[in-house]
Amino acid sequence: MKKQIVTILMTSALALGITACGAGTAEDQTSGEQTSSDQTQETSDDQADAGEDETDTGAATGSSNILIAYFSVPEDVDTEGIDADAGASIVVDDGQVKGNLEYTAGVIQQTTGGDLLRIETVDQYPLDHETLVDQAADEQDQEARPGLASQIENVDQYDTILLGYPNWWGDMPMPLYTFLEENDFAGKTIIPFTVHGGSGFSDTVDTIAQLQPDAQVSSDGLSISRNDVADAADEITSWAEGLGL
Repeated sequence: MKKQIVTILMTSALALGITACGAGTAEDQTSGEQTSSDQTQETSDDQADAGEDETDTGAATGSSNILIAYFSVPEDVDTEGIDADAGASIVVDDGQVKGNLEYTAGVIQQTTGGDLLRIETVDQYPLDHETLVDQAADEQDQEARPGLASQIENVDQYDTILLGYPNWWGDMPMPLYTFLEENDFAGKTIIPFTVHGGSGFSDTVDTIAQLQPDAQVSSDGLSISRNDVADAADEITSWAEGLGL
């Protein structure tokens, strides 16, 4: 399906260029899956099953040595008559509404055959844009560690962790800190991928390396603008194939 991006004028929250939240733009600083809207990235469908390759508690029970773990939060928007909404960070793929990170992770999974794990929190994030933006900023200020509802069933099974997340305020969402602090990926390879509103990875790759000092953290991750995700299937596939997994 040919995907078209419909950009919706963001609320004044996006224009609140928070100062020095990293090297990110005002968009990424308020961003969900890339920007504040990025924060609101995944659709309410994400609150349900992330896919047939996942279980309610963690990664699939397959025999792959590749884990594709991703984090996304839905923004409640009307998708009738559109194929994508860059502002809300969603893609309508063959009639199914997906968050940008969910869509990206799915393409990677189709290419690599890895297991999917959606990183979910015990307390779900709000779907309202401004409320989500404010909560993300508050969690960073408090260095919060939100509790996770999803866990990896067998960490030892995996040699490679493909880790996807939005750029929120120039950083990873705080549940990613919980995830990286609760799991020991020593001796494994972590390959990040992100969807953003203009700031790319910011300093998140270095942060992952600090949180997982005994893992090999790749500097060849995938960074995609939220404006390009709907048309990026070929780019994502090419990148995943180039990993040689």
